[in-house]
Amino acid sequence: MTAKTLATALVLAAAATLAAAGPLDKTECIAPAKPGGGFDLTCKLVQSALLDGKFIADPMRVTYMPGGIGAVAYNTVIAQRPDNANTIVAFSGGSLLNLAQGKFGRYNESDVKWLSAIGTDYGAVVVAEGSPYKTLKDVMAAMKADPTKVVLGAGGTIGSQDWMKAALLARAAGVNPRSMRFVAFEGGGEAMTALQGGHIHVFTGDAAETLQQAKAGSKVRVLAVMADKRLPGDMSGVPTAKEAGADIEWPIVRGFYVGPKVSEADYKVWSDTFSKMMATPAYERLRNERGLFPLALVGTELDAYVKRQVADYRKLVEEFGLNVAK
Repeated sequence: MTAKTLATALVLAAAATLAAAGPLDKTECIAPAKPGGGFDLTCKLVQSALLDGKFIADPMRVTYMPGGIGAVAYNTVIAQRPDNANTIVAFSGGSLLNLAQGKFGRYNESDVKWLSAIGTDYGAVVVAEGSPYKTLKDVMAAMKADPTKVVLGAGGTIGSQDWMKAALLARAAGVNPRSMRFVAFEGGGEAMTALQGGHIHVFTGDAAETLQQAKAGSKVRVLAVMADKRLPGDMSGVPTAKEAGADIEWPIVRGFYVGPKVSEADYKVWSDTFSKMMATPAYERLRNERGLFPLALVGTELDAYVKRQVADYRKLVEEFGLNVAK
């Protein structure tokens, strides 16, 4: 074989390899935060599920792109990597709330292709084990009588998911959210410690997070979960907020999107793969291990869900008088 023939053969072989490569080859998951935390958990969950289920041949690479609860990653993918079919990006309910507040810059919820929701957590109203508040109605009655005497707290500042949960509780009690006492902590763990120490009276956190803390020895009681129906397993005895007297739902969805210019064919490959993956018992086990409750939405179903959620969040942002980023 001549050098020229060999070179031609190598070029043809390389071209054939590229042609055969698809969106599931050399995959990457972008976690829009530093290692650890929810975005990392989301990427690591599908990293394991895809590989263990043999949906991908090689381990998915996880890269970190912190900033603005997803804002940096959102802008980067749209502007610089819009057609990268091998890359999926994690998002959360917090990402959608920030989109509703205009914190993702000039882009909105229609500027990416929403791929799949893989699970969810839910807001929870939590008190210390020895709290005088035995029910959610007890908390709301105390807030209505004198909102300055009920100290709420969680791992988030004004406008965050945890603050929103507290604000919705205040509103359900007939209290202006601006009148409630809310203490912001660095994270849920710090807020839980403050709750047990009596520094705050009510923790508006997450159900799964609270369950994990309780199993680890935290002396707390969950008065209600902000879900549309009772949660399974260890939470089955806890009423929903609606059952307990406050018509509040707060899902904390976790999932993925891809760039806006990813082809429909590649998008379909990802969508079909996620549908198959989430239908396996192995995936259910992995999701449960990471403290997520069932929520499986793919493609157009997720797109409709996201747009509905963002629209609802925009109404709340306006109602609570929060400043929307311009």
